[in-house]
Amino acid sequence: MSKKRVVVAGMGFGGLRAAKALAENAVELTMVDRNNYHLFQPLLYQVATAGLEQEAIAYPLRGLTRRWRDASFLLAEISGIDLTGKCVLTDAGMVPYDYLVIAAGSRTNFFGMESIAAHAFDLKRLDQAEDLRNHILLMFERASREPDPERRSALLTFVIVGGGPTGVEFAGALRELIVYVLSQDYPAISVTESRIILVEAAGSLLGAMPLDLRRYACQKLLSMGVEVLLENRVVGATAETVEMDGGAVIASHTLFWSAGVSAAEVAEYLQGVERGAAGRIVVQPDLSIKGHPEVFVVGDMACFLEEGAPLPMIAPVATQQGAYVARAILAREQGRSLPPFHYYDKGSMATIGRSCAVAAAAGFKFRGYIAWLAWLLLHLYYLIGFRNRLVVMMNWTYAYWFHERQVRLITAKKRRAVSL
Repeated sequence: MSKKRVVVAGMGFGGLRAAKALAENAVELTMVDRNNYHLFQPLLYQVATAGLEQEAIAYPLRGLTRRWRDASFLLAEISGIDLTGKCVLTDAGMVPYDYLVIAAGSRTNFFGMESIAAHAFDLKRLDQAEDLRNHILLMFERASREPDPERRSALLTFVIVGGGPTGVEFAGALRELIVYVLSQDYPAISVTESRIILVEAAGSLLGAMPLDLRRYACQKLLSMGVEVLLENRVVGATAETVEMDGGAVIASHTLFWSAGVSAAEVAEYLQGVERGAAGRIVVQPDLSIKGHPEVFVVGDMACFLEEGAPLPMIAPVATQQGAYVARAILAREQGRSLPPFHYYDKGSMATIGRSCAVAAAAGFKFRGYIAWLAWLLLHLYYLIGFRNRLVVMMNWTYAYWFHERQVRLITAKKRRAVSL
């Protein structure tokens, strides 16, 4: 009896977990991704703020396939999915499947605001993190020789939109980069000349956290020198300004957007399927598509309702769904069925700065040094590859003791084109 062919489209957290569980389990596994590496996205902001080398948070996918029997990897761009013919269309040819796991993740959602999409930075890819790091360092280079006070101020003003974990962590890391490192590299620039403005549309930061931890995070950022604008929205941008919904205009050459995501463009290739908010694919209780039980959607692309609301687009949801789908496929091949998927919320956490973080898990709340240490250990644990863990740990240790960021490299003076 021939083995069933399982195709995993997208090797983010959900795709990787599904592939790991399916490998060595009597299936022919094919992984398809536009990149030849798995990216640990939660640490992208540290690449952008010169804390980590980009290679430290990525792991080559072929390094996995050579250890897995009956597993292969295809570097390709998906251009369509034929649900009737059971094949994935790519720029490298057609890939037939018996089971398909779609785990292509998400893309930044600019909510139709074209001016923001054209001028804002976001963090979904490695090259975007490098672009943002280059830009930040170039702003200081230009400011160091700019005689006009107003232009100098605009160069040193950084606007961050989105008060979720990414926005909070990026704001804290950027402030520490300026205070501890760039102030030494550029002695002509005073720390007080730089501004970091964090804009959040809601009434508090870190909306998924308990109220006291939200307040603590906000107060900590304020004490670090970050300006926090709650119940404010950014509605437009140019290369040198950021426009607020009340009509105010902030002179700034740097806008970082972390205010929302939507399903990856692969979702648009699924014709005749129900979609939820942000373009996500509505799935059945077993995470399959209605009418196509052999096709599963996991992670940010899946719209799975629990207690009447869709699950959040975060890594823990993707990993649990990836593991469940792998078990469901194997169980189906053995003539068994699994109970419906249920997400177990293990909590959430965010780091704010040196020795400071917030965490909520299993009814317990932590903040300060203990939460920060838990954040470090958890992220090290989930990184793939011993070398990556070692490199990241060494960088963090060096930065902790010496207040230094070693990756202050300007590798390009022109921003790469951003594909949306």
